[in-house]
Amino acid sequence: MAGRLTGKVAFITGAARGQGRAHAVRMATEGADIIAVDVAGPLPPSVPYDSATPDDLAETVRLVERTGRRILASTVDTRDLDGLRKVVDDGVAALGRLDTIVANAGICVPEPWDAITTDSFRDVMDINVTGTWNTVAAGAQRIIDGGRGGSIILISSAAGVKMQPFMVHYTASKHAITGMARALAAELGKHSIRVNSVHPGAVDTPMGGGEMVAALGRAFETNPPLAHMITPFLPAWIAEPEDVAATVCWLAGDDARYVTAAQIAVDLGSTQF
Repeated sequence: MAGRLTGKVAFITGAARGQGRAHAVRMATEGADIIAVDVAGPLPPSVPYDSATPDDLAETVRLVERTGRRILASTVDTRDLDGLRKVVDDGVAALGRLDTIVANAGICVPEPWDAITTDSFRDVMDINVTGTWNTVAAGAQRIIDGGRGGSIILISSAAGVKMQPFMVHYTASKHAITGMARALAAELGKHSIRVNSVHPGAVDTPMGGGEMVAALGRAFETNPPLAHMITPFLPAWIAEPEDVAATVCWLAGDDARYVTAAQIAVDLGSTQF
């Protein structure tokens, strides 16, 4: 039986591991070919977890190819618009079309407000906001040119719905992505392109590794009553990347053909408290 994305092509950023890899593998399982990018190299010094590597990106390629679908993977920083445009152009030339964009790449740096440096603030905003914009700018015209409509999915966060303490820059960036999705949905609707934002809560990915837990702990100590502002309703407490990928895959397919300008939470209810 054909998958819901058979014959489609998806462009995914931050695809080397975590949620980005899960999106790539799930969409390939559903029949899509993949254009994948990741910086696969050093992240800004303020980021408290390990960077993805070329080996991580190679593993994503292996997992996608195991589904029988094609994948073109490149090492590109989402802050590099020209680099992203080349990847998309090459991908469309090789795979024939573009239907879906998943702007997934981003960073998170837990810090109390008065510990955030100018460089840290700029890095978070440049990667999370400008990088997301660049991703859309690199690919949206290709979807328009196809004349078939499509789906653009911006990965925001629970922090893009309800503010997240101890990371003002991250919260600001994810709220910006939420607004970006709504504004793009309005303008691209005439091309039958749907634009939605997805809002994961805590997800079990490498972003939670390294010094991330320790950095969060230090931030919580500066104002303990705020430590439980993002509390889930469900007992699991943390989602898997595949849970978010299932939602992304649904938004990319025809089952969600009339869903646009929506904020879809995959957060166990944590933004409702």
